[in-house]
Amino acid sequence: MIKSQPSTRIKELTLLSANDWELLDEVRELKNSGQKITELTIGEHDIRTDPRILDALNKSAISGNTGYAPVSGNKNLREAIAYRVTKRTGIPTTYKNVIITPGGQSALFAAHLGVCNPGDVALYCDPYYATYPGTIAGAGAKPKVIKARPEENFQLSGEAIDTASDGAKSLLINSPNNPTGVVYTRDTLEDISLACKKNNLWLISDEVYDTQVWEGTHISPRSIEGMSERTIVIGSMSKSHAMTGSRIGWAVAPEEFIDHLINFATHTTYGVPGFIQDAALHGLSLGKKFENEIATPFKRRRDLATQIFSKQNLLTLVPPTGAMYLLLDVRKTGLTGKQFSSLLLAKKHIAVMPGEIFGKSAIGYVRIAMTVNDAEFKNALNEIIDFTKQFL
Repeated sequence: MIKSQPSTRIKELTLLSANDWELLDEVRELKNSGQKITELTIGEHDIRTDPRILDALNKSAISGNTGYAPVSGNKNLREAIAYRVTKRTGIPTTYKNVIITPGGQSALFAAHLGVCNPGDVALYCDPYYATYPGTIAGAGAKPKVIKARPEENFQLSGEAIDTASDGAKSLLINSPNNPTGVVYTRDTLEDISLACKKNNLWLISDEVYDTQVWEGTHISPRSIEGMSERTIVIGSMSKSHAMTGSRIGWAVAPEEFIDHLINFATHTTYGVPGFIQDAALHGLSLGKKFENEIATPFKRRRDLATQIFSKQNLLTLVPPTGAMYLLLDVRKTGLTGKQFSSLLLAKKHIAVMPGEIFGKSAIGYVRIAMTVNDAEFKNALNEIIDFTKQFL
């Protein structure tokens, strides 16, 4: 009898080998066994969701808001996001340009499914957030990477896009960037936008770290002339409001495209729970001051890291201008990122992510998440430097 098989799409969803996550699995096992590990791996705030937001969630649920919510999202939340986007970009935006999704990841998948036919090429930038290629493949498109060069501070060039654009339908970018901590400059974004218009590409802009900018200004490419009709912006409450577990995000796009995404959501997620949406609405109502409070610890730790690493010359820190991560060049040790991470965990009980998980441009790097309290973070960075002394 012939054995039933899963689809090729699901079997080949990720382009990363399972072994690339081996270190994270090892960290979990060590912690479960009682080992004290300083974990600087994933982008999880060391503070939890604010009690005021949780109180709004609880009151909404207790009051009975536990039934089906509109698939598109509650109108008042969509309007709040549209107002936020209009104020920040200057581009008129209404609730009809917004769909609420179960987190930014869901919005990324829906966006690619919405712009790519099966077999179309979808471009993305290396280094990249680890789910990007699998998200594109899951949508039925062909992931094609464009390398950002370390010597250009990982700023993506229009020329690189032009070179890779044959047969492509879309480009996915992320600024502030995970894993590099780099914020794209206006020149970079104008160059990217010009390449998208020249090559008739949809631009999918992952802006979930838009409140975490330490130098310069966050610029949404949707605000650049001629880009609002070809740009899909991905947003989320996860990073800006420490609501990672609530799984609530959004996509902002042309109204006709949002209509198609609503139809897609009707056949997949069927929306986001209303009490979670009410919590998000309350979070947004707390304003920019609250968002700054959530971001401030990462700015403080970024400044601390910059100071600490400036006092040695074996490890090179990619200048971090945004997001909650540091990308550290460890190539002078003679180790790969995977080797460095593995040895650091074994000898110092400090867990960081090997750069190889984030693409070929990050081989020889490690990513450090700034997600423990200041004292523990400072101690970990000094321990990392002490660890590297054996390679002098």
